[in-house]
Amino acid sequence: MKKESKASILLGAAFLMATSAIGPGFLIQTTHFTSILAASFGFVILTSIIIDIGAQMNVWRIIAVSEKRAQDIANAVFPGLGVFLAILIVIGGLAFNIGNVAGAGLGLNVLFGISDQTGAILSGVIAILIFVVREAGKAMDRFTQVAGFVMIALTLYVMFTAQPPVGEAVVKTFVPDKIDILAIVTLVGGTVGGYITFAGAHRLLDAGIKGKESLGEVTRSSVSAIGIASIMRIFLFLASLGIVAQGLAIDPANPPASVFKLAAGNVGYKMFGIVLWAAAITSVVGAAYTSVSFIRTLNPLFEKYSKWLTIGFISVSTIVFALVGKPVAILILVGALNGLILPISLGVILIAAYKPKIVGDYKHPMWMTLFGVVIVLVMAAMSVYTMYTEIPKLFA
Repeated sequence: MKKESKASILLGAAFLMATSAIGPGFLIQTTHFTSILAASFGFVILTSIIIDIGAQMNVWRIIAVSEKRAQDIANAVFPGLGVFLAILIVIGGLAFNIGNVAGAGLGLNVLFGISDQTGAILSGVIAILIFVVREAGKAMDRFTQVAGFVMIALTLYVMFTAQPPVGEAVVKTFVPDKIDILAIVTLVGGTVGGYITFAGAHRLLDAGIKGKESLGEVTRSSVSAIGIASIMRIFLFLASLGIVAQGLAIDPANPPASVFKLAAGNVGYKMFGIVLWAAAITSVVGAAYTSVSFIRTLNPLFEKYSKWLTIGFISVSTIVFALVGKPVAILILVGALNGLILPISLGVILIAAYKPKIVGDYKHPMWMTLFGVVIVLVMAAMSVYTMYTEIPKLFA
């Protein structure tokens, strides 16, 4: 593999994972919780970044060294476990993708004034075309990179326009006024929960970047992915904080649109349309690709027709939104549900790390294992707490 193409694939995998995370739910969750917690939301972001890195490094390394997809690893740990994990991932991916399609439709509505449904259908067609082209992997990598850079650049502009109190944000990141468990679970779930943490790892596997000799590159790519998503999260948080600090009210019906409009007027509102569409369409692509990658090895027919399964996945998501729609509370709920999937999937990966039939003679670093075990226990406890105490409040 040429050096240039390998570097491009590593960057593409990082952006695929990051842009899969940066969807409509990501935008809504970040602005929603900033409006509630203000500068203390910085602590939630810092905590989620630490958890994200620990989860991501463990998952990507074991997938690379085993040279197997996550569902095949799970089946090797315990027969049938891979099927169960695949079902969880696909259901979560489909639920999230309906929200992604909704976001894409809303983005085109903001930009061109067309209906949400029409915008969603057009976006679904664009996402499908990416998988129809001959070199779908390369097209997907390039598309997610360009869209990712555009999102970050526009959000950075709005952040500066909002003039946030950066000093206060730094202080409250380490000494918060309040610690919000729902916010932590939702952010982690929306960044590395469900299908998202596997997006880049499966992409690298498909591209042939695997084995012990590739572990250094895989680890760097995994951390880069969290870095890209976190930069976007921090910029959006500071932009939102600038609005809150000015005493302006963020509209709970559409928190991120409100932030962009209050910070930069109608121009900002149009920028939001671009950011929302880019965030949504890349998440549609990432969710479809990764969800299908979880079932394609379960049956030879799934492998043979994986491209059409991906197209079908996008089509179903688009049709469901066109018929039903997706409110803000549901996007927060799905993020929290994906946070519940994380301790299951990461727990399976950590068990696999010590199975010679899966990883051969590879020795997983003990510090990484302990890091992973702590994340499994903490996320399991916080997710159960959230499901029973916090989620019902969203729908009260």
